Amino acid sequence: MRIAHVSDCYAPRTGGIETQVAALATRQSLAGEDVRVITATPGHDAVFSGDDVVDGITVHRLAARIPFELPIHPRTGREVTRILSKHPVDVVHVHAGVVSPFAWGAIRAATSLGIPTLVTVHSVWGALAAPGFTSSDAVLRWSRWGARLSAVSTVAAERIARAVPRAGDVLVIPNGIEPSDWAVEPVPADAHHLRLTSVMRMAPRKRTLPLVRMIDTASRLLDDVWVTAVLVGDGPERARAEKYVRDHGLAPRVRFAGRLSRPDILRVFALSDAYVQPSVKESFGLAALEARTAGLPVVARSQAGTSQFIHDGIHGLLADDDAGMAEAIARLGRDRGLLSSIAEHNRSTPPEDSWPNVLAVVAAAYHAAGATGA
Repeated sequence: MRIAHVSDCYAPRTGGIETQVAALATRQSLAGEDVRVITATPGHDAVFSGDDVVDGITVHRLAARIPFELPIHPRTGREVTRILSKHPVDVVHVHAGVVSPFAWGAIRAATSLGIPTLVTVHSVWGALAAPGFTSSDAVLRWSRWGARLSAVSTVAAERIARAVPRAGDVLVIPNGIEPSDWAVEPVPADAHHLRLTSVMRMAPRKRTLPLVRMIDTASRLLDDVWVTAVLVGDGPERARAEKYVRDHGLAPRVRFAGRLSRPDILRVFALSDAYVQPSVKESFGLAALEARTAGLPVVARSQAGTSQFIHDGIHGLLADDDAGMAEAIARLGRDRGLLSSIAEHNRSTPPEDSWPNVLAVVAAAYHAAGATGA
């Protein structure tokens, strides 16, 4: 099958959507598909705009000279039409977040050419975003263009269905993972020491400061268990969270490790007992899936897309609010039998979202969108 992925952002930019798009494109290429990527992200100096090759995948860069290198193009429709006319494909797979002007603009180009189009939304449309998308659908007739909508989790799909009811059934296409990439040999800890970790971009929606407060509360709930945490990542909320740690005497408990490579994250996972994901507006939670695959019990909010693969009492613990999160952390500190049983299950049971399964789901979604390529 000839596949064109469309994403506002792509390598050399790094982030959740672009990383998952790159992984999907690479896996499809290895499976024998003819894959290319169309993006508004500029490449390195040698290829700011134009055709590029990244990890064996052809990347068509439609970058414009715009301040801050924002991933938008003033003539998205015309340029995407030109590329798709020159390089015919069987399906266009558009990847979008809450605000994805380039990706949404490309939908019109693809459907105007009569190309089956699948749109995967990688974010959760919250209360503020949903009315805007409902209005936009009425104006731009997204749901009448023929594109098939999908999301990365049931939680995200339900939000889209409510915002754009005329879109019909919203498919669920989870993010994929290679289990062997996240296998670790755990380093046991003292029974009176609970080691936590979390990996995130430290932005407001990821809720770094509430995470620190949960850790603080959980430590107070545990009399004879020393709670520590290694927080991996960087972003605008890091300074506030670090100040809170200093002001509340939590420096011996909470360490900020900054951005780490995958090998270094694996070392953190090997030295951890549980993973905590505080975000509520998490469409999927790939970092939590990575931690679960490494064998860590995951504590997360029940409203997040993480509940797609974390089932309460099996892969971790889910809570309805932050107080419940702190209590769930404390419960793992008290009940070492529960902690061990969840960890053993996670280590011995590969997640359903492994790449072979995800590729099959994606292929089925392409056919649902109307693609007939062999």
